[in-house]
Parts: sequence; structure tokens; C-alpha cells
Amino acid sequence: MRTTTVIIGAGQAGLAMSWWLAKHSIDHVVLERGEPANSWRTERWDSLRLLTPNWQSRLPGYRYQGSDPDGFRTMPETIAFLSDYAKAIAAPVRSHTTVTSLRRHVDGYEVTTDKGNWRCDTVVIASGACNIAQVPSVSASVPDGVDSLTTMQYRNPDQIADGGVLVVGASASGTQIADELQRAGRSVTLAVGEHVRIPRVYRGKDIQWWMDAAGVLDERYDTIDDIVRVRNLPSLQLAGYPDRRTIDLNSLTEIGVKLAGRLAGINHGKGQFSGSLRNVCALADLKMNRLLNSIDEWVAENPASEGIDAPHRFDATEVEESPALLVDFSRSGIKTIIWATGFRPDYSWLDVPVLDRKGLVRHDGGVVTESPGMYLMGMPFLRRRKSTLIDGVGDDARDLSAHLVAHIKATSPLSTPLVA
Repeated sequence: MRTTTVIIGAGQAGLAMSWWLAKHSIDHVVLERGEPANSWRTERWDSLRLLTPNWQSRLPGYRYQGSDPDGFRTMPETIAFLSDYAKAIAAPVRSHTTVTSLRRHVDGYEVTTDKGNWRCDTVVIASGACNIAQVPSVSASVPDGVDSLTTMQYRNPDQIADGGVLVVGASASGTQIADELQRAGRSVTLAVGEHVRIPRVYRGKDIQWWMDAAGVLDERYDTIDDIVRVRNLPSLQLAGYPDRRTIDLNSLTEIGVKLAGRLAGINHGKGQFSGSLRNVCALADLKMNRLLNSIDEWVAENPASEGIDAPHRFDATEVEESPALLVDFSRSGIKTIIWATGFRPDYSWLDVPVLDRKGLVRHDGGVVTESPGMYLMGMPFLRRRKSTLIDGVGDDARDLSAHLVAHIKATSPLSTPLVA
């Protein structure tokens, strides 16, 4: 089978690229291992909601039209939104088609799937940044009798064995799961590493409204001094709760969650924790206040409408005087460990030498320069700070589709792409 462009993945990034390619009259196909929005369907816990308000669900040619713009979508609602988008734009999705290999070919690329092969001039990898849960090597030392699962496997408190729970990782997933389990009556200990603290609401408006209005989310990758470091920052401590409450370490300790430092090791059934918890929390507080300062400066330079609250600051993160450095799982009653330690993409099918030593695709703002005609979508800070958001993929797809069209014209000046 032959087409001009193959898009791998039918999540928000792949569908946004499909819309732009159709606008450019580029014939293409979208290959999806499951159904559109597959990761949202199969790899999220039951109570999860989007971290962004409904109004921020803006895709090319499509956006939220409901009656609750400031609410937060549930997973079923998110799946329906993306599925409806795929139908609305008539995206040429080939569902339940698993890519097993992507290779360079003499005149472009060859994509091998379990339902036949495709030849194409260009290819867009939009298979996602969160395909595989990253679990540290210390997990190999989890003692017998203690269950171990990742956030991709967690669904709800009912699946967790009776007893205490250690949640490792205090970014978005870890803090939300710790909150849910503690409120369900479990005794939760949260191992805290580097994290990004942020309020849900500031000066009367959602924090995402401020970052959108002030241009924070539109910051470009080529204006950042150390883009590699920024792309590896943990996700925000943020949740889309209906009551719009802030989730942070203070809110968790208020309901009884115990804090510990980063899990450094497990030896003879005992967890060993870093003593840097206080310093890590102080740094997170400092970074949060820098963001709030930047918002205040923007307001001063761009007088907003009436009703904006006065600037204020939040209490510093409270850390007990001597956080535990050693926890005996048996004596403390911990029966489950949940690894909320991040994710990585799966490129086991990629047979083109474009991966760095960490197994990530080397690229320049989504353009894989080492393999002309190859593009990447949906990765952290790909072209903008908002690149992994539903609201961010459209702008990235616009830029990269224009580059793709220019590449096709430069390499095949006499060819006339067909309408998808």
C-alpha cells in the first residue's frame, strides 16, 4: 500500500496532524494499535480527570462547546471528545493496526504492520510519550508479600490489598493517587522527589487561564537555555477536581498522608529514603513563587478586567522536623507500592538510527533532521511548553505540517499530492 504520509498514533497529536495534512491536501493514513484515544481508554485510572479546564480543549477545527467550560472532563468524556473529533474531521484512521517496524526506504519509508505494509514519502511519529511506565531498579528489591504496580496498572482503591500504601513519586499522578487512597481510608506514605508545585486557582482564576493569557504555555523550545533539562521536568502537581481544590504536599498532610524523601533503596524489607525532603520542598516553593511573580508582572503590564483578586502567596510546604529515613514495610503495615515515577515512549519498532542514549528520538522541534521526512509529535516541550496538552498539539501540527509540505515539494517537485 502506498500513501504520501503515514501518521503513527491516533491520539490528539496524530489527529491534529491529520487535520493539517488534509488542509494541505496531503494524502495520508493514521495507524492506531487500538481505537482513537487508545491510551486514554486503557491506561488511566477510573477517577482521573483532565488537568486542563474544558475551555482549553482546542483542536484544529474543533473545540469544546458544552455548558461547563471551567469544568474538567472525566476519562469517558475525554475519550468521547477525541473519538468525535476523529469522526468530525473524517480522519483516515486504520484502527487495531499495530506498527511492528519502521524503516528507511530508497524513496522514503516502509511501515510494517500486522495488517500489511505501507510505503510513504514522510512519516509522523505520534505514538505518545507515556507508553511504558518507568520503574526504578530499586523495585527489584521489593520484599515478598508487598504488591507492586504502576500508575498505568492502578484503577481504584478497591484493587489494592488491605494495609498501608507507599506511593513513590509526587508529581500529578502520585499526588492524585495518594489523595484518593488516603480519602478511601488507607494509610498512605508518599515518597517525594523533584516536583513542581502549583496552585489550581490564583487571583480568582484557574492557573491554566493565567499561563495561557500570559503566554507561558506558548514559550518556544528555541528560546529555552537548557531545553533538555526542561523537557525532563516532572509534571505539575495539579488535578482537575470538580471542587477546584489545590493538591500539594500540604493538602495531603492535612488529610493524613505521611511524607518521606526520595526512595533511595530497599534493603531487607526496609525502605531507605533521602534526607533532602526539606530542601526539595523549599525549591518547589521557590519555583512556584517565581511563576506567580511572573503572572503578577503580566497583570501590571496588561491591566485585566475588573474582578481580578489581589496578589497573594501560599503557605510554604510544611515538613516535619525529622522525616523518616528508614521504614520497615512489615512493621509499618505497607502492603502495596505504587510506582508513580514517570513514563517513557516505546520505540521498539523503530528501525531508523535516530535514538539517543536514553532511547528518545533526537529532533529539532519535532523535525528529525537525521532522517529527512520524519517528524515527531506529542512529546514534552516539543515546540512549545504546551506541546503535550490537547490545547497544544494543534499549533505544533501546523508548524510541522508546513515543514513536511516543503520537504515533499523539495524532494518531489513534479508530484501532486492527492486529497486524503
